[in-house]
Formats: sequence, C-alpha cells, structure tokens
Amino acid sequence: MSPLAAMLLAFSLQGAPPATPAYGLRLSAPLVAPASFFVGALDAPVELQVQAATGDAQAEADRRYAAAVRLRADLGTIHRALGITTWVVMAVALAAGMIQYYNLYGFGAGRDTNPCATGQAVFGQDQCWGTPWLHAISAGVTTALYGVTMSMSFGLLANDPNDVLGGRGSYSDRIRAHSVLALIHLAGMVAQIVMGVGVANGWFGDRTNDYGTLQAVATAHQVIGFVTWGALGAAAALMLF
Repeated sequence: MSPLAAMLLAFSLQGAPPATPAYGLRLSAPLVAPASFFVGALDAPVELQVQAATGDAQAEADRRYAAAVRLRADLGTIHRALGITTWVVMAVALAAGMIQYYNLYGFGAGRDTNPCATGQAVFGQDQCWGTPWLHAISAGVTTALYGVTMSMSFGLLANDPNDVLGGRGSYSDRIRAHSVLALIHLAGMVAQIVMGVGVANGWFGDRTNDYGTLQAVATAHQVIGFVTWGALGAAAALMLF
C-alpha cells in the first residue's frame, strides 16, 4: 500500500483507530464540549442577576422594616409623654369642674340651698356667674392634648411591623388592654365635650327654670369625667409599669 493510501485509510478510521498508528500518528475524534456546558455558561449571568435582584429586594425590605420599627419607637415615646401630660391637665380640669359643680349645685342641694345661693361658694361669689375660666382653659388644653395623643395612637396602630396588637405574650396582652381602655376614655371625652359645650350654650335650659335638668347633666358630666380620667390613667400605667 502506498504511503498516500495508508494516510487516507488512517483518516477514514478516526472513530476506530488501528492498534498500530500509521507513521506514529493516532487520529481521534475532535473534542467537543457538551451542550450542557454552553447552557450553563449562558445561564450563569442570568442566575447571578436573579440573585442580585433578590438580594437587593431583601435589603430594601430590611431597610423598610428597620425604619418602621424606629418610627414606632419614636411615636411611642412621644405618645407616652403626651398621654401623661394630658392626664395631668385633665386632673386640673376635673378639679376645677368639681369646684364649679359644688358651687352651683352642691351635693344634692336645691336651687335655694346650694353654696352660691347661701353665699358659701368656694373662692368667693364671683365663681357663681360668668365663665369659669380655670375650668374652661384647662378643659380646652386637655381636649387639644387629647386630640394629638389619640391621633398618634392611630398612627401606632397603622404602623405595627411586628404585629404587636395581634401577637401573643404579656406585652401584646397589655397593648390590647390599652386599646380597650382607649375606647373607654375616647367615648368619655366625646361625651364630656358635648355636655360641656351644651351646658355653656344653654342647650339644657337655665338654672332658674331648669335647675333639676342642669343639675342632672352636671352630675353626669362630673361622673363621666372621673371615669374618663381613670381610664386614661390606667391606660398610661399599663405602658409605664
């Protein structure tokens, strides 16, 4: 066999090379990378992009969570301070209202036997007519402080990243009790405002012709004031102790 024919025969047998290489050469099939290699190479950048996007989303979620926790803590601190201040000012309004109630109606006294009628009004007879400024001012400040404090409590309810209100444990139980007490003192504040404004503007008559009605309204006003103040104090105590 000629050298040329031997070489051609060697090339034709690439898949099954002879036992003895022709001219010291062994021919084999060219190495080709499997298709999975190319697929993996193409998928690698996509997978990295997905991981990067997932990491960015998680980082953003963590940032928002941390911001929400900080905001709730800040709101809670201000809310407690305002709540205590409101409770103190409400105590002043309650004391001033009690003095006014005693002067005008006594404790079950009649139209002609109350301290104003007998000249025994606390702080003088000037307390028997006109605007009771101490009570009016302290009640107005109480209402303003209460409005701000209650608005912040709604903000705390809306910003609850750890679901404290719906959670388990002693702290969540205190938060729920605090919320129930909040409903009580909110109802009391609304009733107080309506009755106070009504008495001041003559919605229930005058002391000459409607003494009994005004005495009943003033009594209810005073009792609800104590209940409201007590509920507010209890709600604050739950968060302080």
